[in-house]
Formats: sequence, C-alpha cells, structure tokens
Amino acid sequence: MEFTHLDEQGNVAMVDVSAKPGTMRSATASGAISLQPETLRLLREQAIPKGNVLTAAKIAGIQAAKQTAHLIPLCHQLNLSWIDLSFTLYDDRIAISATARTREATGVEMEALTAVSVAALTIYDMCKAIDTSMEIGSIRLEKKTGGKQQLSVQYRPRTSILVLSDSIAAGRGTDRSGLLLQEGFEAAGCPVDELRVIPDRKEEIEAVVEEWVAGGVELIVTSGGTGLGPRDVTVEALSPKFTRKLPGIEQALFNWGQGKTKTAMLSRLAAGMIGNSLLICLPGSPGAAADALEVLVPAIFHAFAMLKGEGHS
Repeated sequence: MEFTHLDEQGNVAMVDVSAKPGTMRSATASGAISLQPETLRLLREQAIPKGNVLTAAKIAGIQAAKQTAHLIPLCHQLNLSWIDLSFTLYDDRIAISATARTREATGVEMEALTAVSVAALTIYDMCKAIDTSMEIGSIRLEKKTGGKQQLSVQYRPRTSILVLSDSIAAGRGTDRSGLLLQEGFEAAGCPVDELRVIPDRKEEIEAVVEEWVAGGVELIVTSGGTGLGPRDVTVEALSPKFTRKLPGIEQALFNWGQGKTKTAMLSRLAAGMIGNSLLICLPGSPGAAADALEVLVPAIFHAFAMLKGEGHS
C-alpha cells in the first residue's frame, strides 16, 4: 500500500487534488463530554459563571471548522458552504454533533471532526472552574457523502480503447493516452479487452467500432481525432451511429477541461450509445485522458446499472 502523505523520497507531502473535479460533499461527526449532574443543572439554568456555554461552544466549533487547514498540517484548505453544531443534554453528558458541507475536490470530514473537538474543549474551558471531573471522548465520523465513495455501483463494463493517430500507427510516435486510459479503467476494476491503435481513417474507425459493438464490448473509449485538423475525423465517423446521445457526459468533460486549459474549447467531444455499447470520444492528449478518468470514474459505471433497469439511485 502506498503512503499518500509521503513523496518518493519519503518526505512528508500534501496530497495533490488539483486534478479532481469539485463535487458536493458532506460530513457529520459526533462526540461527547461527561459532566457532573450539578454542572449540567447549572448549565441548563444558564448559571455557569462564565456565561452561555453552549452558544460559546457552537461559535467556537464553527470557527474551528473554518481554521482546520491551519491546525492540521496536511489538511486541504476548503471553502465551506455550511457548518452547524447541535447539542443534546443527558443526565451525565452532553452529546455534540457537527455537520459540514462543501463543494470541493476533497472531503470535509476533518472540518466536522475539528468542530466537535473544539466545541467540547470550549465546554470544558467554561465549566472547569466548577467541575474537574469532565472527560471528552467518543469523537468519531458518523457519515460522509459525496465524492467517489458515494458511488457504490459494483458493476464494471467490458471495455476497449481505440487510439486514433497516423503517427503512432505508423511507428513514428509512442502512445501515452491509450495506456493511461487502460491503466485507469483497469485500476477501477474494468476488464479491458483490447487497446488498439489505428490511423485517422474514417472507414477503419467505423469498422473497428462496429466490430466491438457486435462483439459485446460495453464501453468503448476513443482517444484522438477530435480536434480541428483535416485528419480529425473521429466525431464525423461515429456521431451518426449514435442511437442515443449523452450530452451530459460531453458537458462534464468539456467543463472540467475548460476549467484547466482554455484551448479545451477547441476539442469536439462526443458521447452516446450505439446499441448497448456506450461510446465516448476523447481528445488525444495524455492530459485529456487523465482528466477523463477523473470525471468518468466511477460515475460512468452507473449508466450500466440504468441500462440493466436498476434505476437511478
């Protein structure tokens, strides 16, 4: 298992999430602080000498969540969309719950956990003059949603990858994009039947895709031939064969690419169904392949559950 917070030399390193698309993410954490019954009675009556304990604890928790990246060295700085805390008083303890939300490229669980921790410490600070037996504990992550972990579809489609390039097919260049796509889909659990490289010839492109569709390949990904050059004919060859267009996939890929490089506006992405096969046409650069894996995996696998009549959830 690789260590995500160490670089190749073994030095401490922050995880680079710049290639990941931002998605809505939420996390709920909980914890508790035990107090003497008399302390809880005073707290309910708002008779603690230092003032309104729970209001101070809530504000402290919200402020702490905003400062999480400054407290935990390798934690990413997030733009929080919302953070809230609630308290439940029992006979011997106060239960604390915090929920944080963001639309970012990484999860928000550390913010929720930090909010609970600092809220508990604030209660401790405000009550310590009258209760020296307090104990903080049971701090845990209750729920996390968003990102790739939320997409729990288990099915993985039979996949083939087609690289369109005159130079690579002729041996004058080396394929990198197709290999990136193959490695990415295989890492996600997809059985990749074939990675084939052919020239930018319309008839040959059509023939290979027809062969794969007839052979039951469920996911076909092409790389190259989506630009404006005279030999870029992938979209012209395959778009007329679509039995259903999938503009949402095209838009997701375009929006992510456009957010990283302005020249992405010149690519002609295409996605659609040809019978029971899902086909996605990507630009031929390694960067486009890496971006596509970030956007498509694992969300694209849900399409095959839908095709099998398993619904939208």
